[in-house]
Amino acid sequence: MKTALLAGATGLIGSQLLPLLLASERYAKVIVVGRRAVPILHPKLVQVTTELDKLEDVRLKLIADDVFCCLGTTMAQAGSKEAFFKVDFLYVVQLAALAAGNFAAQFMVVSSMGADADSRIYYSRVKGEMEAAVQQAPFRAIHIFRPSLLLGERARPRLGERLGAVVLALLRPLLRGPLLKYRPVAGAAVAAAMLQAAEDDGGGVRVHEAAGLVA
Repeated sequence: MKTALLAGATGLIGSQLLPLLLASERYAKVIVVGRRAVPILHPKLVQVTTELDKLEDVRLKLIADDVFCCLGTTMAQAGSKEAFFKVDFLYVVQLAALAAGNFAAQFMVVSSMGADADSRIYYSRVKGEMEAAVQQAPFRAIHIFRPSLLLGERARPRLGERLGAVVLALLRPLLRGPLLKYRPVAGAAVAAAMLQAAEDDGGGVRVHEAAGLVA
């Protein structure tokens, strides 16, 4: 029986993943770390409430075998490039370093389709840089998930994603073959894929592209 650590439990994917972790026979304990507690009571659940820039202060409360990182925002929500970089790069990389220092075996992280450290698009470049930095941590296994447009109910709806979902739904019959990766994917599908990856207990770095995650 192992321990899971989840960051980003209040987001679209994290909120879908938490019940799966709690129901999994793999885990005897599920630690959730974040700025605010989740409204769930469960005998397996341990909540660590802290600002994400103070993770080092709670290091000893975050010891786990498998780490699931669902942290992420948008440029619009963050309000600036600096704020976006802090959430999507700095906090993710710091969590990976801390977890590796605590001898975690596996790190599962949500990135984005098109992540590329050499991209001219700032969002994609930061995601690519995050992936490269995470891969430097000495985990036995690292799983990177690159979903396309995410579908599902958010606590804070994103107008751009709703409009994009409508457009892609109309184009769905045309999104086949090499265009399959552009189909929207349900947050629940990504959550399920993250748990499955952890349960496979493989090794090395594996990138899960959008085409393998489509709803």
